[in-house]
Formats: sequence, C-alpha cells, structure tokens
Amino acid sequence: MAFGDKTLQRSDKGKSVIELQLRLAGFRGTLWDGDFGPGTELQVMCFQRDYMGMQKPNGIVADKTFAALEKFATDFPVDFASIRCRCGKCEGFGQDRFNGQYKTGKPKTEAFHRREYPGVHKAILHSYRAANFYCQRAGFPAAKITSGYRCWVDNQKNKRESTNHMGKALDVDFPLLAGELKQDDVIRCDKGRGMLVEKGNFQTGWGATNRKSLEPSEIAPTWIHMDVRSYELKFLADEYFVTSSDELDT
Repeated sequence: MAFGDKTLQRSDKGKSVIELQLRLAGFRGTLWDGDFGPGTELQVMCFQRDYMGMQKPNGIVADKTFAALEKFATDFPVDFASIRCRCGKCEGFGQDRFNGQYKTGKPKTEAFHRREYPGVHKAILHSYRAANFYCQRAGFPAAKITSGYRCWVDNQKNKRESTNHMGKALDVDFPLLAGELKQDDVIRCDKGRGMLVEKGNFQTGWGATNRKSLEPSEIAPTWIHMDVRSYELKFLADEYFVTSSDELDT
C-alpha cells in the first residue's frame, strides 16, 4: 500500500508511518520507527496547526493532511543540484566507500565513521524544508543550501576531515538583504537556530542520542548546520538516503 492510500493515526504501525515521521522530521520530530505514538501525533498536530492553519488539529492523517504534505513539498522544493558533491570524481553522492570503517584511534561513533553514505538522509532534507518554512514565516529571506554532500575526494582537495557531510548534513544560509552587514547574518542565524530547537526539536551540539543536531554559533556563526550524526545506525539505514526529488517524495 502506497503512502497516502490509508488514513494514519495513533497506534498504526508500518512503513507508511515511517514515511510520515520522516516527512515531518522538522515539525518537532520523533524517531522514524514506524510506531505512531504520541510523538508522531504531536508532529502531525504541529504541521496541521502551523502549516495547514487548523484551529483544532486532530493528529489524524487523512485526505486533507496528505494533500497538504504534497503541497508543502511543492512550496519548499529541495534543489538537489546544490547538494551534489563538487569533487568531479564521484557522481554527486560519494562512492559508498568505507562502510564500518572509523578514523584511526577514534571512538566508533558517527562523528568518526568514514562511510560515504549513498545519498542525503531524508530526515535532514525534510527538516530543511521545515526550517525554510518557519524562517520565512519569521521574515527571513529564502534559505539557500551552501554545503551539501562532500565525499572523501572533496575532503582531501579541501583539507577537511569531517564526515558529517557524507550524507548526514546540510549547511544553509539566508542571503544578506540590501544594506545588511555580516553581523545581521550572525544575528539571523542565531535566531534561526533558536527556532529550530523550539519548532523542530533539534539539539545544539551532539550530547543526546537519536536527536537532530545543530552546530553551535561558535562553529557556524553565519550559517546553520544541521545533521543526524547522533543517531544509532539502524536509523541511518541505506533506505533513508536519497539522491533526487523523486526518491525523496515518493
């Protein structure tokens, strides 16, 4: 049964629930575990209230909410051309190398996992959409993706060591408006991070397991970095990584 063919509500389970949890990753967000519990219901209610404008959100995903999810994807598209790796060697999303290999002498955690994942994680892409929505509603310019996939070839060219951008992260910024200065961008990005913590259930830093993360302002003063590196491996399965809009929204 395809996503959208059946009403979804509390106590439902299965792949359609996982897809719903991923599509609403930026609206509070919960684990994409296929179990429609109170966390998923809260996601739906936040989407119904904030995007759909429902006065009394009910947390039930029926025809109108499915249609709103489709419209939301159209209103806030993901430009995969801006996400593709710029190394000139891979096909835009690495070569799926180094699975299970970690940096020498480092803990076996995602921060040091050398794997080039086969795409960008759906939860980050859908969270980017929600971030764009909330920030535009707050009067920000439209978000622009400034850094997407970076494979090991690109890392070596640019003398980088981070593995975050091998499918687990995006960097976004909001272009300066006429007359604005760099400090205006710093202030806006700080405000944006605050909104993502409040609206998207992000954490600042990587202290908690199975939470979406933001780089703190001392690392990312004039951009917003979001990633899923704090998740357990079962939530980073290949099926959650995509390379095109068609894969993301079907």
